[in-house]
Amino acid sequence: MNRFVFSLVAVFLIGSQAWAEPILTSWFTDLSGKYARIYTTTATQNSQSSVTTWSRGEGVQSLPTYAGVSQISYTATDIYIRTTNLPFHIMGPWYGNEADTQLFPNYPSNQAIIYRIPRTPTTPPVSKTATGAGAIGFFVDGVSMFDNRDTFSYINSSGTDGSPGGGARGDGVWNRDAYINEGITFDPAFAHQAGGTHHYHANCPGLRHLLGDSVDYTVATNSYTENFNGQHSPILGWARDGYPVYGPYGYDDPDVAGGTVRRMISGYQRRSITTRTTLPQWTNTLEGRTLSLLTSEYGPSVSAQYPVGHYLEDYEYRGDTGDTLGTDFDLDIYNGRQCKTPEFPDGVYAYFITIETDGTPAFPYILGRTFYGSPSGSTATSVPAGAEVYFEGGPNKEIETSIVADAGSGDVTLTWSSVEGGNYTVQNSEDQETWGNLTSVVADDLSESVVDSGRINSDDKQFYQVNLSSLASYDSSGFSGGSGGNTGGSTVTLDLEFGTSPPPPPINVIPTAVTVNGQTATFVARTTQYIMQVQTTASAPYTSATATFPGPAGTQTAIQITAQ
Repeated sequence: MNRFVFSLVAVFLIGSQAWAEPILTSWFTDLSGKYARIYTTTATQNSQSSVTTWSRGEGVQSLPTYAGVSQISYTATDIYIRTTNLPFHIMGPWYGNEADTQLFPNYPSNQAIIYRIPRTPTTPPVSKTATGAGAIGFFVDGVSMFDNRDTFSYINSSGTDGSPGGGARGDGVWNRDAYINEGITFDPAFAHQAGGTHHYHANCPGLRHLLGDSVDYTVATNSYTENFNGQHSPILGWARDGYPVYGPYGYDDPDVAGGTVRRMISGYQRRSITTRTTLPQWTNTLEGRTLSLLTSEYGPSVSAQYPVGHYLEDYEYRGDTGDTLGTDFDLDIYNGRQCKTPEFPDGVYAYFITIETDGTPAFPYILGRTFYGSPSGSTATSVPAGAEVYFEGGPNKEIETSIVADAGSGDVTLTWSSVEGGNYTVQNSEDQETWGNLTSVVADDLSESVVDSGRINSDDKQFYQVNLSSLASYDSSGFSGGSGGNTGGSTVTLDLEFGTSPPPPPINVIPTAVTVNGQTATFVARTTQYIMQVQTTASAPYTSATATFPGPAGTQTAIQITAQ
């Protein structure tokens, strides 16, 4: 009788309450272990020649680094994310003009950020806090969320806008809209850099495509197209006040979970103005103004150079003009609403990204000019010593393996989850005492495979293990565990053979229940009458296992369970 050894996926329990929290589970980690990449120019975009190292302005990446959130930890009150602030989709290219002849001054770079967000928002304050410069939250791919301003405003005395490059920033009365004024510098995923800090001001189609949120992607042109799929948007990020930020599609009725889904309608519209001598009510409320503007605070008259929409203050909140929230539009002055969502079937306050039907960003884009809750989230210098680790990825990503045996060819195929740049050694053994090197693999993807040709026709028993022996040099700034990553780790291997008294059921009969060390295990596959593959959360050493089959076969007791 040939017996084959199968590898178990290593799974760690964090606790039932933690598993159920969207603020822990919504972070996008599927591509963890992947290098960050950019297109440096339209030429490299057209040839699909992305790079993992680059240098321009304040964005210098002399070594590859890993994209996205590499660690999620939590305490009783907060969660902490570690992130390079670089997304999983290919970034760039960035230009400063429509002709794409002037490169944007900065490329992005690893920011080595630790960010803290409250696990549970506090009671929303009566007095609201304005969004500020820098991150107002983080998207689930670990990229900074910026507000709708570009930090420049009109200068009344000179009759011009503030400008970068050492010039004045402005009076702070008529604040420039980032999407309108800086959109030319965004890449196809609607992002660019402040220094080396990559960020989104508005709709983020690159992330939404990865999350399956009604966005198609064309590789050849590095372009994104809105294509509504009828599904509720996923959580795209978390604001500093601990409330989720969803994509643009929500339930038609905020009080009914699972109903009709449609695009959420912004509560803002452009003002009908020709001069800028008054501010909208939302601005007066925010700034505590009760008087009309002084002449020295007037903005420029509406013109081709300064069209309506050039400044945030060119928009008015429809609730101040006689329209009704929930009837004429969906989202409140903060760009959110109290509603039911797939992740919060009992209801939650949530912000929504706002777009036009074609995916064009619609004001106020992510959040209004103020937070709904208390923005207590902030950058942190370290993760508290007592914090529990919920997820570990990037260079510290766990190895997960599976084996497929082909009875026809006799081949055994071993597949495992890999870290890009990882140097892996695959070993095999007949007794788990003497190990031989089957092959070595340098990973260039997130999954690698090797084939042990004809193995099941020539050997009685075979064990396999995969070891990460080293990582190619990479920018380790900000990662827990330093530059060594997960080196030296190996898979768990399990030999699960059923006894013959009573005889095992036919191979086409699958078990109705499996336990290992008294814990429920998940049936994966049967390859012979005697061998089956399972996934389990039980800890080694594996001392007992049972499987229950339907019919007269009854319960079979597993024997010869060993772990490496």
